[in-house]
This record gives sequence, structure tokens and C-alpha cells, in this order.
Amino acid sequence: MTYYHSKYGQPMKRRSRFHRFVLWFLFILVLLSVGFGYFLYQMINAPNVWTPNDKEISIYIPTGSDFGQLKEVLYSRGLVVHRKDFEWWAQKKKLPELVKPGRYILVNGMTNNQLVDMLRAGRQIPVNVTFNNVRDIYQLAGKVGKQLEADSADIVNFLNDSSNLAKAGVDTVPVSTLFIPNTYRFYWNTTAKEFVKRMIREYRRFWNASRLKKAQAAGLTPTQVMILASIVEKETNKNNEKPRIASVYLNRLHDGWRLQADPTVVYALGNPNIHRVLNAQKKIDSPYNTYRHKGLPPGPICIPSISSIDAVLNYDKTHYLYFCAKSDLSGYHVFSETNREHQINAKRYQKALDIMRIYK
Repeated sequence: MTYYHSKYGQPMKRRSRFHRFVLWFLFILVLLSVGFGYFLYQMINAPNVWTPNDKEISIYIPTGSDFGQLKEVLYSRGLVVHRKDFEWWAQKKKLPELVKPGRYILVNGMTNNQLVDMLRAGRQIPVNVTFNNVRDIYQLAGKVGKQLEADSADIVNFLNDSSNLAKAGVDTVPVSTLFIPNTYRFYWNTTAKEFVKRMIREYRRFWNASRLKKAQAAGLTPTQVMILASIVEKETNKNNEKPRIASVYLNRLHDGWRLQADPTVVYALGNPNIHRVLNAQKKIDSPYNTYRHKGLPPGPICIPSISSIDAVLNYDKTHYLYFCAKSDLSGYHVFSETNREHQINAKRYQKALDIMRIYK
């Protein structure tokens, strides 16, 4: 056999085979690298979140949760398709060390990378917190506690600690007047303290220069406006007649009359199911009974809506001193300037209640 030698005396044929071996090795290595890269890309960027009917899903991660509890929230609802892939990438991006509480929105088709990045960065979506038609801070806390992570008992305890209100500079204001019913945006994991502090800011924002000027013109403080508004709130749910009802009570206040408001008696009796206030009930000994005591009660009988507050601030200018529910039971009222007119209207309404067999 004949061998060709290179300049340095090495066999050319062996060297050629070695070169081919190296080339094939590199080629296979490249293929493996491409394959692994594609596999890795798929693991990270392929869809791995499933939601029923392609709808967005809210998940809630409680404060203090670890990675195991986070996985339980996801897995219990079958939201992650390939769990091992998710866990592997979560470990690579240190999610177990960066679990953050909150409300998160999962979209069908999200990738592991999108899911992990969202959770580790704490990119939660706020919730709408709505409260209205509440009697006191206990009902308020109950409603809010169902919409936020903050426990209702924590909210009540924070409010009942006078030092907390003193630090915020609102210790001279009745607690229930601090809350303006509306819809507010909060992060789900908002604490009781953060919730109350936000409500105090909203209270101060609500009582702007314009409203303060109107309150002063009516001869009322903001707290007195809230108290009177709470009575108006309980008198009617018809927003278009609230300013007229407010005018009746303001006329009585300015004339030195007792307000004689049935809702204050209902509040004093502690029975919101009363539909007909009887004469005997009007004698109850309570500072909230405006049949016995002149002026406004010591505090609001509910947390009034913005429509009732603004009805007091923008009350109708009338001479009415009386009003009574209409006998058609429509929920509207008939107004009068004299007691004689009022008695006629009252008898019509009482007759309508008798026909309906509403005796209490």
C-alpha cells in the first residue's frame, strides 16, 4: 500500500479520516444543541396554562404563602398543564424565593416564562371594592372582608383603637362618617390598616372646598351633614326626592323643632325590619330618638350614600315642614307645609297599610 506523506511526514489518509470524524462529531453536536435548544425553548415559551372556556381566571395567593402553597393554588384548579416543566423553570428563575401575595389573572395559553415572571414580579391586578347600604362599621367590615384579604375583625379592631385614629388626625370624627360608599380599586392583599388609611384619604378628598362651603351655608359641619344624610338615606331610595326630604329636616332644625324622624326610632330599637313605627315605640328612651330629643342624633344611623350626602348639601329651598309616604305605596312621598294637610296625608297612608295588613 502506498501512503502519501505531508510536508512533515504524517500520513495524509489518516489525517483525512480524522478530519471527517471531527466534522461529523461537530455536526452531531450542533444537531444535539439545536434539538436541546428547541426543547428548552418549548419548555419555556410554549403554552402551558389552561383555563376553562379560554376565560381569564383569578387566583389569590395569601400573604405568607410559600412555593408549595402557590403550586397548590395552581394545581388544585388544573391551571398548569406540564407541572414539571413549570417547576423546573420556576426553580431556575428563583420563584420559590420570591413568592408574592396578591390577586393574579391567568390567561389561557400563557407560557411558563410569562407565568413565572408575573408571579415573581408581583404583577397583581387590583380588585374593585364596593360597599353601600351598610348600617355601621361592623357591616362595612363584613362586606370589605369578603372582597379583600384583610379580615373583617382586623378592620373593626383597627377602627376601635382610638390611637390609630388619633395618629391619622380623625379621632374627633365619628368613625362611621369616615367612609364614603363607592367603588374603590385595591390590591387584594391590602391590610386593615392600609384600607382604613385609604378611606381617610378618600374622605378628605370628598370634602373639598365646594362641599365644605355648601355645608357651611346650610349651617352644618361635615359630620352633621353625614348624620342628616343618614336619616335621608333611610327615608327614601328615590334619589330625585332626597333634596326635598332634606329640606324638610333642615327647616325643622332651623325652626328649633324636633326632627321626629321614624328611621331614628327604628335605629334606636335595633330592629331594621320594622315597617310601621307605632306611637308607643316613639317613646323609647334613646339619644337617637328624635321624637324625644331636639337636634340631630349623636351619630349617623347608617353610612349614607353620596347621593344622600349631596342631597343635604344641595337641598331644595322649600317651606315644607312635613312629609308622608304616598298612599299608593310607590315609595315616593307627599309634602305639606301645615299639620292639617299632613294629618290628611298620614291617614291615607295608614289606611293603605291597614289594607295591606302591615301593622308593624
